[in-house]
This record gives sequence, C-alpha cells and structure tokens, in this order.
Amino acid sequence: MKNYKIQLFSLVITLFIFSCTSDDVSDVVVDDTDDNEEVAVVIDDTDFEAIDWTEATHSKDVDPNISEVFEDNTVKRLDFVITEERWQTMLDDMENLYGTFGQSGASGFSDEDPIFVPGEVFYEGNEWYRVGLRFKGNSSLQSSWQAGILKLSFKLDFDEFEDDYPQIKNQRFYGIKKLSLKNNYDDSSMLREKVATDVFRNAGLVASHTAFYTLYVDHGDGPQYFGLYTLVEEVDGSVLDTQFSDDDGNLYKPDGDAASFASGTFDEDEYVKKNNEDEADFSDVQNLLTIINDGTRTSDPEAWRTTLDAVFDTEIFLKYLAVNTVVQNWDTYGRMTHNYFLYNDPATSKLTWIPWDNNEALQTGKMGGSLPLNFSGLSSSQWPLIGYMYQDEVYKEKYDAYVEEVINGAFNETTIQALYTSYAALVEEYATSEVAGYSFLNNSSDFQSAVSQLKSHATSRKTAVAAYLD
Repeated sequence: MKNYKIQLFSLVITLFIFSCTSDDVSDVVVDDTDDNEEVAVVIDDTDFEAIDWTEATHSKDVDPNISEVFEDNTVKRLDFVITEERWQTMLDDMENLYGTFGQSGASGFSDEDPIFVPGEVFYEGNEWYRVGLRFKGNSSLQSSWQAGILKLSFKLDFDEFEDDYPQIKNQRFYGIKKLSLKNNYDDSSMLREKVATDVFRNAGLVASHTAFYTLYVDHGDGPQYFGLYTLVEEVDGSVLDTQFSDDDGNLYKPDGDAASFASGTFDEDEYVKKNNEDEADFSDVQNLLTIINDGTRTSDPEAWRTTLDAVFDTEIFLKYLAVNTVVQNWDTYGRMTHNYFLYNDPATSKLTWIPWDNNEALQTGKMGGSLPLNFSGLSSSQWPLIGYMYQDEVYKEKYDAYVEEVINGAFNETTIQALYTSYAALVEEYATSEVAGYSFLNNSSDFQSAVSQLKSHATSRKTAVAAYLD
C-alpha cells in the first residue's frame, strides 16, 4: 500500500509539471535561435488558485507547528517541482559561481548566494505555491558541485515571491517562513547534524529543531530521488519566534576576521545582520569586542567579569562551549570564523550565543582538529571569547561544571549510544538506497561503518572527560 501511494503521488507530480510547462506556465525563457540572436519568450503563470491553502498549513496567522515539521522518530518526504527552464537557470547560475559541474578546482569560493527560483513544494499530499528555492552552502556546496553530485543543499523561503504572486502573500509552511534542507555533506552516517543539535537542545540551549526527510525533485522528467536530507529550522525565522520571548533584537551571523572578536578586528561588514538591517547600530557587538579584550581582565578580574556579564550571556556561552568541546566540533569558533549566531535578547539586553551548522561535529575533525577540553594550543588573543574566559578562574570553574553536566546528561554515553542505534535503524533504508550522482556513499557499508565510528567516538569522549576532570 505504501509503494502504491508513492507511485500515485509521483504520477500527480508528473502531471503537475506537465501542466506547468504548457501554455499557461510562467517564466521568461531565453531561446537561442542562432549564434547571433536571442528571443525572449514570456509565459505567464500568475493565473492560479491556491486550492490547498488552509490557515493551519499555509497562513502566517498560526504559531509554528514544530511537532508537525520536526518529528524525531520518522522520515518524512518532500517533493519539489521546478520547471525545466527554471532548473536550467539554477544550474547556469551555479556554473557561473563555481565552474563546470563535475570539474574540481574550477573556481574558488563565491561570496554570492545562488539565485532563488519559484517552485512548488509538496508534502503529505498538499501543495505550497511558488516557493522560493535555491541551492545553499559554502564549502559543502562547492565540493558537491565540483564532485559532480547533485545532492545539493537547499534553502526554502515560502513567501520569497509574494510580490510576483499575490496569492501567496505571507505563505508559510505550518507557520514557518524559512527552512534549510541540508545534504549531510561529508557525513556517511547522515546523523551528525541531527544528533548534535539534539544534544545542544537537550542541554538546555537554544538551537534549531531538525528532522530527517527524503527529497524528490521533478525538473521536467518526473520525480528524481535526491537522497536523505536533514531539515533544519532557520535561526532568523522560527527559532527566534519560538525560543525567545521577543524576536526584535539584533541577530548576527558573523563571518570573517571580526567573528574571532580578536582585538583590532572590528568590521561592521563582517558582523552580518540577519534582521534590523536598516539600523546601522553595531554597538552591541563592538562593546563585546572591546570588553573581552580590556586590560581590566588581568588588573581587576571582578570588574571585568561584571562588565562582560552585562553585555554577553556568559552562562549560556560557557554551557555552549562545554557541549561543543565535549561532543567535538571543529567547524566553528575556536578554529573557524563562522558557523554561529549572536542574538541580542531584548529580555536580557545581552548577546546570546546560538550554534549553527553541525554536520562536521562528533569527530576530531580537520584544520588541526577539534579543540581539547583544556584548550591547550589555543591562541587566547586570536580567540579571546574562549581563551580569556578560560584563563579566568571563576569562568573556568563554571565551564568545568558544565563539562561534567554534559557528559552525565545530554551526552551521556548510554543515552547517545541508544540514540545512534535508534536513528540509524530509522534512516538506513533511505540512506543506503541513494543513487549514484545523488549520494556521497560509495556503498551501503560506508553507512554502517560511519555509525560504528560515532558510537566509538561517544565512548572515547567519556574517557577524555574523565581524564580532564580528574
């Protein structure tokens, strides 16, 4: 019965894409008639009725339905339908950004995001209309593209094109405006993003909800299985809406030298604002940079802590730091100047740390590897939020207490081993049925081996923490 329903749904999708490429479809398509002439063919697709629209599923007037969208113990399915012309536009744009598909080393990193195109999203038999869809990522996007693998990450914005299509004004996906669909790059277990965010949240920290989804994309030839993905809640969307009492504070996604908070690195352009962009006020992050590097840190530590505590939620940061270091995650602050958010919570008037992008977590990692629990080898002046706080005896004592709390709680070996077993059983059939050109797995044994490595890692971290605390 399950297979029958999937086949029937695929037929519906195919019929839809056929209708979207007929005379009533919409787009501007450039037709190269010969080497010297281009003819723009304009097709109108604005005449449609959003017949699946309901208040609960599509409107802005409901709270985000987290339990529907981010269900832990199931693998759900999303379908994208993108016209052939728009799909080609996406591919052409990627070629401009990253070079020829399947050709490594063709181009360096791009500072530009790939373009959005309107496409249809189907879930549980319902349609969301003219959703903004684009490829997303940095090194993972470049590497996947140049390796010739079309299992690319996507960003979804459900009312991106509302000015073009009034029918979708304030369209939401169960109350959610933006989502990331991550391709589990460099993770043969396909569990890291999900488990790491589970651990952060179970430790009592603000972090995105996540869930496993399969993705099928129809860009003119019927639904193609793109593989097993992790759906991730966007911080500049429902995370602020649901995990803070007020979502009006400044939200930053730092990227670049200034993201280190090292002395002399302040640069407004590198404290990328995700909201309140028209307000040219960066005093909160500038104050944090000034205070963390202030000389009172050594001359009057108590005064320094008081001043720092007034602008930065040090308790949350120290707990985050304990979790991040216990589970091991190298691709963030301390090794890399990216992959975190700072939110100036109006309820406290303090900058609050929010983790992001965890597909490289739960392993020793690259670029010198994850930081040791005692941060030996870390340049404190280069990474002052870690180095200077760890050197302070009061903050160090709190950090150590959180390390012990994490290894006995959110990253308890027995609990995590059981979670790996449960999630691996849940996703295995979807992971190992990925197809060539849409998978990072060479064979099914890659998956089982990666899960075994995760379990061994959990045991090793228990040992490492015991040695550190002894």
